[in-house]
Amino acid sequence: MKLAKLSLAAIVALGVSAFADVQNVKFSGDAKLYYGTDDSGNNDLFDQANSAGQVALDLAATADVGDGAKAKLAITMLDTLGLENNLVSNVWEGNAQNQWWVSEAWLAKTIGNTTVKLGRQEIDTPLAFTEKWSIAKNTFDAAVVLNNDLPQTTLVAAWIGQGNNAGSLGTTTSGAYAGIVNTANASTDPFTTFATEGAYAVGAITKAIPNTTAQVWYYNVAEVATAWWLQADVDLKEVASGLTFGVQYANIDPEATGADNASAWAVKVGYGMENLNVSASYSSADEDGAVQVANVAGQQTKLYTEAWWNYGWVGRAGADSFHIDASYNMENIADFAAYYTYADVDTATVDDSMTEFTVTASKSFGSLDATVAYIYTDIDSATDDVNTIQVYLTYNF
Repeated sequence: MKLAKLSLAAIVALGVSAFADVQNVKFSGDAKLYYGTDDSGNNDLFDQANSAGQVALDLAATADVGDGAKAKLAITMLDTLGLENNLVSNVWEGNAQNQWWVSEAWLAKTIGNTTVKLGRQEIDTPLAFTEKWSIAKNTFDAAVVLNNDLPQTTLVAAWIGQGNNAGSLGTTTSGAYAGIVNTANASTDPFTTFATEGAYAVGAITKAIPNTTAQVWYYNVAEVATAWWLQADVDLKEVASGLTFGVQYANIDPEATGADNASAWAVKVGYGMENLNVSASYSSADEDGAVQVANVAGQQTKLYTEAWWNYGWVGRAGADSFHIDASYNMENIADFAAYYTYADVDTATVDDSMTEFTVTASKSFGSLDATVAYIYTDIDSATDDVNTIQVYLTYNF
């Protein structure tokens, strides 16, 4: 990556490291090996043509940089290790055998009950967020302000200028591996302008209501859309220990002439006991919506009914979706989970459905985390059902 391609956030971080009173420097990171294969088309499981494999190395350094400020600089590197020569034909991210970029470079300062964070960073809001399903996460060049002056309440204001992802408002995707790194220029700097002029978000998250976490968000993606997200999650321990209930509502108003508002609502009921958690949810999206109710910076949605792997369905216009999941910790053996999602899309121009069933087994061996997943996908408009097997290995250091 040439110096001329570094963002302002990276330059600020490098300048801080060079001149500030740096203390408490901590290094961390992980090394990942991801593999996936399916039997779509005329291929069988483990055929090279329908398999993807890649390795990733994430390196990060955090430090106190004087006067109560903190900083972080992180780098992500991807490589195929030559797997494409005989085992796979696809990668999880990007379009090159070897590439790297600065994934985080931020400076944070807390004054009283207010924290300001400037630079390249992860963001977690309902309609613009960092996705971590793939081998590389998407991050943003942004300015974020958090305030906790109100009791049990966090106020948030954010401006997002750039991001690295291949998604856009209204994009429909499902089951694709590549999706976080912008493949148009991933070999240099994968960060591109967020929409046309950036995006603004303000939100409030409060626990002031007993046994409830409520949040309200407003977004303005300049010259693209405005949006609202409302959510409340309730702990019904007064009714039954372990019982929870949640409700969501979202509305996106595109700026384009003649484009109809997109809206969706969802409800969820969950129950947890020792080692076992189960939940069931339902969502419905307005059939006239011009865009998806989903991450404007990726592929997923934060609706309760989101699938484990086939993203881009439950947030589509006209989608009525069901989701059931269960997880069980079998002590000293592994963590097991099962997920079922059904999305039925019915509009004036589309009549389609997607069924997904996923089971996973996860186990940690010291610093090594391992997960194996089996995914069954049945899309009504597709010729055949698809079986998918994925292996995730992550070594943390």
